[in-house]
Amino acid sequence: MNEDRGGKQFFVNIEGKEYEWAGETITVSDIRRLGNIPSDQPLVEELPDGSERTLAADATIDLKPGHRFGRAPRYKRG
Repeated sequence: MNEDRGGKQFFVNIEGKEYEWAGETITVSDIRRLGNIPSDQPLVEELPDGSERTLAADATIDLKPGHRFGRAPRYKRG
């Protein structure tokens, strides 16, 4: 258990693969690095309600701790 996070675990789903993340926020550049997504491709967030939004290159996303049941936000190439 990591004391810096107060015992919380954060996960990011990028193109169907889940990655553990060390903090409560993640940047678009971090998502690109983790998912090996080139900077010339748009990054899209799939929201729990099924809608999508294209993320700005300088966006920071707040993560919720733990695994989710149902649809969680996912990130993919645009």
